[in-house]
Amino acid sequence: MSVPKDFKYSEEHEWVKQEGESVRIGITDFAQDELGDIVFVELPEVGDEVKADEPFGSVESVKTVSELYAPVSGKVVEINEELEDSPELVNESPYEKAWMIVVEPSDSGELDKLMDAEAYEQLIDED
Repeated sequence: MSVPKDFKYSEEHEWVKQEGESVRIGITDFAQDELGDIVFVELPEVGDEVKADEPFGSVESVKTVSELYAPVSGKVVEINEELEDSPELVNESPYEKAWMIVVEPSDSGELDKLMDAEAYEQLIDED
């Protein structure tokens, strides 16, 4: 199970990678493994506002539909349109090719509330 050390993580199994003033967000290797084969990804529009701990989209697998929760609040500045035609990328490459949205955070303090890789590994070990 892959957990990149330089990312932050939410309890809802989203990852956050800081890139200058914005953050790139996706779901973790653990989350995609639990969901099984992803067949559809629903994302917000560029320009939408997302709020921390509230749903911003969903992923549908052969087993279930699962909501995606924003780890931080802010404005969506980019979405991964490739996932529309290739949702299987979430299973194949959850940290590289299957990022979901890029957000300009409205409250940088929210990033400090997220887990580091070590804390996230402890969380998934308990599950």
